[in-house]
Amino acid sequence: MKWLIKWLFRLSFLLVVLVVALVVSKDAIIKAAVQRQIRAQTGMDVKIGRFSVGIFSPVVTIEDFRLHNTPEFGGTTFVDIPELHVEYDRGALGQRKLHITLLRFNLAELNIVKNEAGHTNIVSMINRARAPRPPDRSRAAEMEFAGIDVLNLSLGKVRLLDLKDRKKGGELYIGLRDQVFRNVKSESDLLGVLLVIWLRSGDRLVAQPATRDWTGPVRSSP
Repeated sequence: MKWLIKWLFRLSFLLVVLVVALVVSKDAIIKAAVQRQIRAQTGMDVKIGRFSVGIFSPVVTIEDFRLHNTPEFGGTTFVDIPELHVEYDRGALGQRKLHITLLRFNLAELNIVKNEAGHTNIVSMINRARAPRPPDRSRAAEMEFAGIDVLNLSLGKVRLLDLKDRKKGGELYIGLRDQVFRNVKSESDLLGVLLVIWLRSGDRLVAQPATRDWTGPVRSSP
């Protein structure tokens, strides 16, 4: 009987150690999985500084997220996101609905690159995302978007780079900080948010220089 008790004690101790190790390393494990998935979906290299998922609280935080262009687009930074903070409704998630109570999104920089063949990185990424794939039967694929209660946006600048003719490049400074929008329920609402951002920041937009090949007419500050 003593050996059985000792064996059960050792087994229990081992399980506790495994659980503690999993809790301590869960963020690193999830971060690695997310990075692999993003590389597979976009073909781009990705770096994540910090990835935190709450165990007892429905919170996900990503810091220092950088997505890099492929070699054909110079291998430069595509997007630089210092912070993406998400708080979600756990009850809705159980019903396969994504209801975000708070989304804080800080985009420091977006680089739009046109390669020597005349293709842009954004169009290339969209075409890759639209390419036929085997049906995704995961729970995430079946998730229904149920809206964002509070959306906090910070937007830095957009850079335009032409690898064939560097003189056609430019920079568009947006400079918005902690702009708050409420009750974003659909993609149409998101488009409305972008329109409001453009109207609010129009007097502060600065282009140096920009061309119609990229963005169309650009309003410059006086």
